[in-house]
Amino acid sequence: MADSTADVVIIGGGIAGCATAYNLAKLNVKVVIVEKGNIGDEQSGRAWGFVRQQGRDPVEMPMMIACNKIWQGLSQELNADLEWVQGGNLALAKDGESIQRFEESVAISRQFGLDTRLLSRDEVRKLIPSMEGSFIGGMYTPGDGHAEPIKTTTAFARAAQEHGAEIYTGCAAEGIEITGGKVSAVITERGIIRTPVVVCAAGAWSSKIGRMAGLSLPQRVVRATVAETHPVPPVTQIGVWAPGVSFRQRPNGSFYIAGGGGSDYDVNLDTFRHLRLFLPNYLKNRGLFRIRVGGELVKDIGRRLPGSPARKHPFAHSVGVEPRPNPKTVQRTLKNFVEQFPSLSSIGIKRVWAGRIDATPDAVPVLGAVDKPEGFLFATGFSGHGFAMGPIVGIIMSQLIVNGESEFDIHPMRYNRFKEGDLAKPRNVL
Repeated sequence: MADSTADVVIIGGGIAGCATAYNLAKLNVKVVIVEKGNIGDEQSGRAWGFVRQQGRDPVEMPMMIACNKIWQGLSQELNADLEWVQGGNLALAKDGESIQRFEESVAISRQFGLDTRLLSRDEVRKLIPSMEGSFIGGMYTPGDGHAEPIKTTTAFARAAQEHGAEIYTGCAAEGIEITGGKVSAVITERGIIRTPVVVCAAGAWSSKIGRMAGLSLPQRVVRATVAETHPVPPVTQIGVWAPGVSFRQRPNGSFYIAGGGGSDYDVNLDTFRHLRLFLPNYLKNRGLFRIRVGGELVKDIGRRLPGSPARKHPFAHSVGVEPRPNPKTVQRTLKNFVEQFPSLSSIGIKRVWAGRIDATPDAVPVLGAVDKPEGFLFATGFSGHGFAMGPIVGIIMSQLIVNGESEFDIHPMRYNRFKEGDLAKPRNVL
């Protein structure tokens, strides 16, 4: 790639970046995506595939309700099979405390006109008769659904290219040039792209991209393990969050199962940044994480040493490197799944993988422009909800860039809220 120019450069080829490029390209904006690996290589191709309005933070609710409507027609819009299934989303309660939390969530949902219901155990069993686990009730949103992450992300990328967007894979951003307080270029490993606007949609790598522009984004990254089973006859179209396991059945009959025992957090040098901001939500949800101290910290120290290749090529160590799945998590997840469905006790695992989920201190995204440098915008920090929110994020970012404002209130998602101490209240993450 020779040195070039663009109206907008998007860093990151996940669903947020590709959806933003698609919506900008439709408006005849000259947009370029730079991606260090391939499209959907990171979490946008590794997500569980849930698309839910249920259980959202109130500031996200209007966006996600609008996004759900987009999902219903997205396969037709992108002319692609996204495996979209609008079977609803069901969260199961194991005790009275869970029921109380669901009651609070239902009350919030109803404020926004969302059809979310509390169900008794018998009502849950009517929805999924073969499920026999130890739950006492549930929370159900019939309008929710699920889709296949890598198919959706690549469909957005193809559609963006068809409208004129350029996509450079195997092309990491290695620097951001700022002139007179304004973004002026993105320096990549294959050349310089002159541009007045940069969108950071880099997921787990967003804090590192932000530092290239002099910004300090509070971010943590957890390693989540997922397994796909061998296909079985149809059981349910509902996406389910049960005690110790979450699952959905694909149209081909296989199940994606995850969540058994929570996610792994690998301590690194960034662990000590913004520690105070992360403590409230961590304490509220500490049962969802297992902290690992060891190899990743040592490697990170090595990458920061003077003369390290990572100083010049900060993302080279991550390209083509698979996050490590946790085999114990797979065992626990499968055990918990079979407890829900004893009739599937002989089900086998087809494949296993892991992904990096990025999170902010309040588990709310960071969307929009920063004060300085002018022309730099974030579309990141989705805290496990990026795949579901991707289509509406693309619209919001294009509105901000082209019109200077969005139809949605994204003030609670601004970058400056961390400095101002104006974070969403700590809450239990479903």
